Amino acid sequence: MVLSDPTNLRIPGPTPVPPEVIEAMSRPIIPHRSQEFAEMFEGLLAALKRIFNTQDDVYVVAGTGSTGWEASIVNLTSPGDTVIAAVNGNFGVRFVTVAERFGLNVVRLDSEWGKPVDPEQIAAALREHPEAKMVQLVHNETSTGVLNPMKEVGEVVRAHGAMLVADSVSGAAGAPVYMDEWQCDVIFTGSQKAFMCPPGLSIIGIGSRVWDVTGQAGYPRFLLDFDRIREAAAGGSTPATAPVSLLFGLKAACDMMEAEGLENLYRRHEELAAYTRDGLKKLGLELVAEEGYQSPTVTVAWVPEGMTASQIQRAMIDRHGIYIATGQAHMSDNAIRIGHMGWTQQPELERTLEALDDVLERVPSVAD
Repeated sequence: MVLSDPTNLRIPGPTPVPPEVIEAMSRPIIPHRSQEFAEMFEGLLAALKRIFNTQDDVYVVAGTGSTGWEASIVNLTSPGDTVIAAVNGNFGVRFVTVAERFGLNVVRLDSEWGKPVDPEQIAAALREHPEAKMVQLVHNETSTGVLNPMKEVGEVVRAHGAMLVADSVSGAAGAPVYMDEWQCDVIFTGSQKAFMCPPGLSIIGIGSRVWDVTGQAGYPRFLLDFDRIREAAAGGSTPATAPVSLLFGLKAACDMMEAEGLENLYRRHEELAAYTRDGLKKLGLELVAEEGYQSPTVTVAWVPEGMTASQIQRAMIDRHGIYIATGQAHMSDNAIRIGHMGWTQQPELERTLEALDDVLERVPSVAD
């Protein structure tokens, strides 16, 4: 793996794309109904099952990671169904918004941003709403840098009998996903985060229980119909024209991750996260995420008093050519976010922390 990232993208996605992936995407286009494509696609889906740690199905459809929000709703529920939504960040809020747009009865469970969701709170809500069909939450909350306790949540949801749906857009391939162990019915991610590819692909893990309810779901669907996606994949393709070049790139990314070794991959992300957190604390910044639930892919820190996140972001770009992200929603101008997922090594983070040290010394004068 090449160690230098010339793009200086230290945002939580899209992330830098390594040369191996770019080269794979540069291959000549082949027919998406050909035997050559089918063999590649079959190998890709098998690799994704290993990365998701599942004996069930993992499929790829055209769309961003957030496509999973809509896909899970239209395949598992009907208008008016009750769903439980655990929210501890802005992407949890967005998932709720999609559910409400579809006319679901959303029971929203809010936790303080920076804190993990509470499995006991979910269990209590399920007891209060035995009719609930689904529990939705975000595995890795990109807005706060919190990694939620999926195994514990999975246990309470399965005991109730509801479906568990998780957004792991900024988690999967940087944080381990144990789809079967977590008893997760649907978990989805995107190509543009830890998978080191351009945006454009939604990767969706689908558990065996899902096939028992897709026929009962009351929403019309076509391109995101799980049954059609499954049928097409059995024939080595996709229901509509496949994004061939992106899929070649994703296959190359999976090959890179498996060549590194998945345990090594996750260890590297944990080490980079620890290095980033330690570096930010040495600069005097307070982290948003509660200790013990901190993400291995993105770290969020509060901005020092007297500064704004947008000032720091602008100075990082102007003075050092390094891109970091500001916070989201009510945290938009009082937090910064640094991504350390995918094609990332320690030298890039060293450069980022050194640049941030310089900027923090200068931002007040820039504000003046």
